[in-house]
Amino acid sequence: MKQDNKVDITVQTQYLKNQIPDKNKYAFAYKIIIHNNGQQSVQLINRYWLITDGNGKKTEVQGPGVIGEQPYIQPDDSFYYTSGAVLDTPVGTMQGYYEMQREDGERFQAPINIFSLAVPNVLN
Repeated sequence: MKQDNKVDITVQTQYLKNQIPDKNKYAFAYKIIIHNNGQQSVQLINRYWLITDGNGKKTEVQGPGVIGEQPYIQPDDSFYYTSGAVLDTPVGTMQGYYEMQREDGERFQAPINIFSLAVPNVLN
């Protein structure tokens, strides 16, 4: 499946300090903004995430849509949502892609560049 650069994905992350009472777990929220720069509407069909903690432990997450939706995004419009991840370490990364479908039926991958999840001040 080919990739497409007409869909921009922006990520904002936040450490959720008091979210988990277990001292050996670290909770993070992330806000995803998906902007359609193309000429056709697109639908987010599936997601794929690769989550890596500070020990190198990898977890794959995949499935239909995001937060229970398979949103349509019109040209020059955006869709955003917030979700979260829990790590065993104070730092980690996430990366992946969304499988999208244009209104003409063509499917493509919109890559989500690697981003960090980190407890503030844990990295100098």
